[in-house]
Formats: sequence, C-alpha cells, structure tokens
Amino acid sequence: MPYAAITGWGISVPDRVLTNQDLERMVETSDEWIVSRTGIRERRIVGTHDSTTSLAAEAAKRAIEKAGRTADDIDLIVVATATPDDFLVSQACLVQAEIGGSAAAFDVGAACAGFVTALSVATQFVNGGIYKRALVIGVDTLTRYIDYTDRSTCILFGDGAGAVVLEASSEPRGLLSTELGADGAGHRHLYVPGPFQMVPESADIFPDTRPHLQMNGREVFRFAVQVMGDAALKSIEKAGLTLEDVDMLIPHQANARIISAAQRQLQLPEDKVWVNLDRYGNTSAGSVPIAMAEAAEAGALKEGDNVVLVAFGAGLAWAAGLVRWGTAGITE
Repeated sequence: MPYAAITGWGISVPDRVLTNQDLERMVETSDEWIVSRTGIRERRIVGTHDSTTSLAAEAAKRAIEKAGRTADDIDLIVVATATPDDFLVSQACLVQAEIGGSAAAFDVGAACAGFVTALSVATQFVNGGIYKRALVIGVDTLTRYIDYTDRSTCILFGDGAGAVVLEASSEPRGLLSTELGADGAGHRHLYVPGPFQMVPESADIFPDTRPHLQMNGREVFRFAVQVMGDAALKSIEKAGLTLEDVDMLIPHQANARIISAAQRQLQLPEDKVWVNLDRYGNTSAGSVPIAMAEAAEAGALKEGDNVVLVAFGAGLAWAAGLVRWGTAGITE
C-alpha cells in the first residue's frame, strides 16, 4: 500500500491588505483591542477581480510547479471550501478549468476544518492505489459574507488559498493518521443564514445582517480550546508516536489564545508552533495549507519531520492529522 507524500505546495492571497488601523475607521474597535483578544494585526481581503477560483487556481499552479509536475500529471483534485463560486458546479471543476488537465474533481465541505479533511480523503485514494497523484486545495473568501459593522466578526477573517500535491511513495511519508469528528448540535454557533437554509429565528435576532456570518464567539472559543488539543493528541497516538516525536504543530489560525492552549496541551515550545495569524487572520479552509506552505518555504520542515495539523470549524467540526514530511520513496 503506497503512502501519499507531499511533494509540492503553494499559496495565493489577495493583494488588498486590511489592517487593524483600517478597521478602527470602520467600526468601534482598536488595534490594541484586536491584538490582545485575537493576535491579528492585518488580513487579506478579496478585491473586485478576485474569486475563490482565482485564488485556488493560483495556489494550485504554484504547488504543481513546486512538485515539478504539470496539470496533466494530476489524477485527482479535492477542494475544501465553504465559499464556492458556483452553487451547482464543484469548485474543484472550476479549478480544473483554470489549470488544465483531466483529473477527477470534487469538493469537501467542513469549513475551517476542510483542508485537513480533504487531505485525509485524497490520501486514501493514493493509499488505495486508485490515483497516483492528487492536488488538495483549501480556499475560502469568507469576507464576502462578513458584516463590517459587527466588530465581533469583521476583525477575524481574511481570504486566501493553499494547495499541496500528493504523490505515491513507498516510504512512510505524508498523512499517517487522521482524527476527524463533529458536534452537529453546535452548528447554530457559527453559520451563514441564506435562501437555502431555514432559520426563521435569525430574522428577529439579526434583522439587519442576513445573510452575513453569525457567530456565538464564546461557545466557539470554548469548543475550540477543548477540541484542538484533544484531536491533535489522538492523531499523534494513532500514528504510534508520542509528544516527544513531534517536530512542528501547524494549527488552524483562528485565535492566538486558542493556539496557545493547544501548544500548552501538547507541551511544545513556541519554536515548534507555526503561527502566521497576525498577517492573514482566519482564512478558514486556507488557513492550515497557507501556514504549512510558509513553514516549508522557510525551511522549518525537514525530511522525516513529524508535523501535526489540527483545525476546527463550523459544523461544529474538527480534523487533525500527523504528517511525516519529505519526499523519500517517490515513484515515477
């Protein structure tokens, strides 16, 4: 049974930067208030020429180039997103149309936990010998659904995409374990009401903001603090490893306090936790792959390193996995 090594990676974020100082002029808040509660200093926001497709396709092209492949070499495209550009056509098909090739293509929906979930799905296709090379993308443009008069949500989110290429390997590389879960009863704490969802109570609670994102921040924070560390620990155990074997934690970039709680639970020093939250905010499904690509480009991930990925999101869902970094055992 082949493994699914990560051989290429790429990111794409919009050019527009929205700083905390910009937000001070838009809503009652301050740089100090935002940084102390979230750790975010700026975020990237889609412009009129950006889309989920354009960001995902650019990240995909960079990942494929990094892997030394072409779009024709890709057998499968799995896109994790909560903000597709088309209601009927899968985002993965829209990406394929942009990058070329004839890969099988479909989407995975698990909000901010989407990329790790999609990575698990694509890995199983490679593990099973069904496909030899897969492209996995996490992308969201959630700011299109943000109410910029609501300081509890508008300070948090940014837009972006990250992508990786998986290739069959004879050595234990890539995703070695997965811990997925959901608490569906918590869906009401983080959602976007819309024409295809029956939420009559929101008309009274949020009469002026439908269909903007609605969040019960206290409940989401409580959920995240508990599930991030627990899911990460389970993924390490499933891989047959211990905390001492972990070389890097790449968490979902939602809130600095949530990341710190996971770091403490895993007993990791700061230099073993990759954080770029201050520059991008919460990019939802783009969060983990953007952080992972940055860590790889910075040389922070070495051949054979054990890397823990963990995320939580609307659903409420969570996903964690243990990745063995490197390209040993790649077969042509």
